[in-house]
Amino acid sequence: MVTISKKTKMITKIKKFILNNNLDGYIIPKNDKYFTEYSNINNLKKVTNFTGSAGFALILKNKNYLFVDGRYILQAKRQSGKRFVILEIPYKWPKDLPNIQKSKIGFNPKLFTDHTIIKYFDKKVDLIPIIYPFEKKIETRINKMFNLNKSITGETSLNKLKKIKKFLSEKKINYLYVSASENVNWLLNIRGKDLPNSPLINCKVIVSDSRKVYLFIDLKKIPQNKGQYLKNVKIFDENSFLDVLNNLSKKKFAIDKNTCSIFEKRIIKSKFQIISEIDPIYDLKSIKNNTELRNTIKAHIEDGVAITKFLCWFKTKKNEMTEIKIEKKLEILRKESKNYLYPSFDTIAGSGPNGSIIHYKSNKMTNRKLKKNDILLIDSGGQYKWGTTDVTRTICSGKVSNKIKNNFTRVLKGHIAVVNCNLKFKANGYLIDKLARKYLKEVGLDYSHGTGHGVGFFLNVHEGPQAISKYNKVPIKKGMILSNEPGYYLNNSYGIRIENLIYVDELKKRLIFKNLTLAPIDIDMINFKMLNLKEKKYLFYYHLDVYNKISKYLNNKEKKWLIKLIK
Repeated sequence: MVTISKKTKMITKIKKFILNNNLDGYIIPKNDKYFTEYSNINNLKKVTNFTGSAGFALILKNKNYLFVDGRYILQAKRQSGKRFVILEIPYKWPKDLPNIQKSKIGFNPKLFTDHTIIKYFDKKVDLIPIIYPFEKKIETRINKMFNLNKSITGETSLNKLKKIKKFLSEKKINYLYVSASENVNWLLNIRGKDLPNSPLINCKVIVSDSRKVYLFIDLKKIPQNKGQYLKNVKIFDENSFLDVLNNLSKKKFAIDKNTCSIFEKRIIKSKFQIISEIDPIYDLKSIKNNTELRNTIKAHIEDGVAITKFLCWFKTKKNEMTEIKIEKKLEILRKESKNYLYPSFDTIAGSGPNGSIIHYKSNKMTNRKLKKNDILLIDSGGQYKWGTTDVTRTICSGKVSNKIKNNFTRVLKGHIAVVNCNLKFKANGYLIDKLARKYLKEVGLDYSHGTGHGVGFFLNVHEGPQAISKYNKVPIKKGMILSNEPGYYLNNSYGIRIENLIYVDELKKRLIFKNLTLAPIDIDMINFKMLNLKEKKYLFYYHLDVYNKISKYLNNKEKKWLIKLIK
């Protein structure tokens, strides 16, 4: 007897919906109505089985497409290749739509922004706003909002609201609609647990030019002691957006092009004038104050202890291990810290060929037992009180070929070039990205992801607007936190990535990068003949810094292992 999978049934239902509504296709995004990178609601995974953080599906009458960025091509082919044609973003429009202008493609206007629609679909198809009725996920547990005081954030919510008022006054705008939950959490100094790996509470606000705040949230998530830290905030149910808008009198609005849905934008536009589509909070929260940086540095010391203990265990272990056991071991070590809460993203532990999948996630079907000379790429992070971490190490437990050593060393040279770069001349991520790729490109190699992303303060592990990538020209400023993670991936063979978090500091009126991450780099993977004197010096002082800051938290075996790396 042939059984039909749930995903096949769901695709069949969507195709029936397409036919019943006289459409040619339907678009399914990954995001929910809050446009977060990771969410407990993931209709794209339901339909396609794809678990990556970026992508969308196009279901047609006779064919299915899954669009993902370069990081996820291999992963998407493994997870969804049987039912979907996998294409990379940016992409060429599917050839089986010859009459592009006449094709009617449905989409949910509550899950797309004008910015996204114009970028990927404008003038290619006739877009029809229509909502496909996915089953709603019922929350069995209500996570309450909680407050972060000034000793943690370094700045009161009232002071942050003054900055918003200044922005509105300068732009002659009456209201700012903050539709990105991460920005609301930053603004009001609140957090929650509505996302799997980020300490966010899902909510939105309207801020007026007189500093009135209208908060839209599931009212069950408001704690009884809300008066202590939401004194000047008017709280409404998350479905009261239209009612509140109808009672506002002034005319000029600013919205966020990245997270204000087409549905919400049309409602605002029907009554008000939209002056700006830029939320200033992205820029404001990208600059961490001294308190945020101090707390983040403390979190990285605790995380560095766990990572170093793990690396020592891995390099000296006797028994064979599987990828899932390795993930569990690292989580156990992180939990030894009383300030550790949970992972900042799902741990990537890719051994051998699985390491070549940039955002690999092990499961019962793919879980590999590490062979003697396999290399392991392990990318992980934690949410701590108070800070967010993200670190990748590529390590070996046996012999490594000269070719792999050389490629690892080229990645390392790029990694060192980033942290040591002169920010006076490399003033944005676009210029820095070139440095990271230089030594790989000399031999015709490259990688398909950005070199670095911004990181939040006890918020999302991925944060903009700053990044180190081919297209990011946002100026690098003091207080920003970024990742530094060049890599190289040989399909179905192995993957290499070295990642530290770094922050921007000032020394003698000159901006410099400083490492936050405190975790040794596997010297058994390095061809030291390829390193120049400056790079060897950097490695020596980096490992010395790691030893000085975390050795007191290690046992004797771990100390002895760590000190051998300082050479």
